[in-house]
Amino acid sequence: MKKIGVLFGMEDTFPGALVERINSMDLDGVSAEFVHIGGVRLDKSPAYSVIVDRISHDIPFYRAFLKHALLNGTFIINNPFWWSADDKFFNYSLAAKLGVAVPPTVILPHKHYPPGTNERSMRNLQFPLNWDEIFEYVGFPAFLKPVDGGGWRDVHHVHNPDEFFRAYDQSRDLCMTLQRAVKFKEYFRCYVVGQEKVHIMPYDPRRPHGERYVLNPPQYDQKLIKRVEKDALALCKALGYDLNTVEFAVEDGVPYAIDFMNPAPDADLHSIGQRNFDWIVEKVAALAVKKAKSAPAIPEFHWGAFLGAAGEPSAKKKTEGKAKSAKKSKSREKEPVSR
Repeated sequence: MKKIGVLFGMEDTFPGALVERINSMDLDGVSAEFVHIGGVRLDKSPAYSVIVDRISHDIPFYRAFLKHALLNGTFIINNPFWWSADDKFFNYSLAAKLGVAVPPTVILPHKHYPPGTNERSMRNLQFPLNWDEIFEYVGFPAFLKPVDGGGWRDVHHVHNPDEFFRAYDQSRDLCMTLQRAVKFKEYFRCYVVGQEKVHIMPYDPRRPHGERYVLNPPQYDQKLIKRVEKDALALCKALGYDLNTVEFAVEDGVPYAIDFMNPAPDADLHSIGQRNFDWIVEKVAALAVKKAKSAPAIPEFHWGAFLGAAGEPSAKKKTEGKAKSAKKSKSREKEPVSR
């Protein structure tokens, strides 16, 4: 029996609906359940072929368990090794390299020393920073936000240097980014599943939290919609996320990628609405079943393989395979032809 486990925290609607949907498929040899674990033994492989992770970013015990599971062939949605290494500023740098539009962004040093450090730890840091140059590059209004945050925690909308410094003084020992605000007309939040399925949802972050998904959107330019879909796929393929949301703020017809480090995206029925909820449950269920059928997928035991998809052959093995095929072809060429 291939078991699919759902690892979750305080959310109520999505985990149960996902388990119910997978089991309703009545597939021979595949079932789904909530993950149930105690002390994790080093010498024992987890019982799951696939785990859908919704909570390990908040609980180190779960994150360590998932890495152990991946080493033993479990496919994790999403890869816990890569998710541990990722941050928003890297995301923006990657987007720029991929040709996806991103607003001017700067990463800033900690306002207060991180625990266990002092001024001697910062001897490589320019002091004082050239704030005029930073403000000229980014511009105002702007958003000050943590490099690895989420859920709008510690995010400040600032309109001038005075507001910036007041917000920056509250950032404690967090590493922050300052990013130009996009004066958007349209805004989209996109589910991306399996690095191939995209569901574009009109969204308005200015509204109260429970009203941000636009239920009766206007008609949009299809060229814009196609570019949003293309850019969302490009980002998730490059990052390796099989479940993510990508947010775009559109200014003068240009979709700027604002937030795309959401590997446990909001999927609550009461937040996203029935139509969007049905879509995400169906697509994640299909992806989990697909991965379960091909499990176990044990990676090669080196860091590059851990960051990639479990079970993917390494570049070296692919090269060796091509070389062997070429060698066989040459040897066949030398063989006498039968007549």
